Amino acid sequence: MSRSFRSLSFIASNSDEAQASRAELAARYGSVEPAEADVIVALGGDGFMLQTLHDTMNSGKLVYGMNRGSVGFLMNDYSTESLRERIAAAVENDFHPLKMTTTNADGTQSVALAINEVSLLRQSYQAAKLRVVIDGKVRLDELICDGLMVATPVGSTAYNLSAHGPILPLEAPLLALTPVSPFRPRRWRGALLPNKVSVEIIVLEPEKRPVNAVADHTEVKSVIRVQIAQSEDTTARILSDPDRSWSDRILAEQFSD
Repeated sequence: MSRSFRSLSFIASNSDEAQASRAELAARYGSVEPAEADVIVALGGDGFMLQTLHDTMNSGKLVYGMNRGSVGFLMNDYSTESLRERIAAAVENDFHPLKMTTTNADGTQSVALAINEVSLLRQSYQAAKLRVVIDGKVRLDELICDGLMVATPVGSTAYNLSAHGPILPLEAPLLALTPVSPFRPRRWRGALLPNKVSVEIIVLEPEKRPVNAVADHTEVKSVIRVQIAQSEDTTARILSDPDRSWSDRILAEQFSD
């Protein structure tokens, strides 16, 4: 279905290529401030797209990305031609990020959102010791590893895949719980979880084995407890070309070399 919109806002990463593209497209199609736009066109790589999605969550803004970075998995192909027609025909994907709530030893808490994944990573030369609790029930009493992550379908092809986690179809109501270099239990390689569950990760021996928690690009040092759940009241909206939809991209990753 074709969508109607009036105004575009072109934003770009700091690279020379992205900035030059922004200037060219703004001159050709016109550009308003992001707050005034119906659609924000993000020019850069995947990191810039993630930042843009974080900045526009719950704003109602649609984000259409074009690759001016390296990998560009989250981006559409770059072209200056027929941009308004491409955006009008684009497929809309709405999704809820993960909400990470961390607790430090002094009891202070912090909250951050993750579109890709929440990960816990060892801070020192010693492996982390973690306890995994799902909806209030202990599922792993002690996991010795370099780290552990909870990944969304959007993020399942990123760090999660590098850690040998499963690729999740975009429409799947699932989360991937994936360890990084697990040592004990030796045969545990992760789990698939319903996306409605609450995951609690407790750091064992935190003074001896300090752990950091990361939600996308937000890092919290030396946590003792991390709670992770899907944020149902927060929404990000992204547009993709029909011939290169996010669903197709994620499916294609399962057959790539």
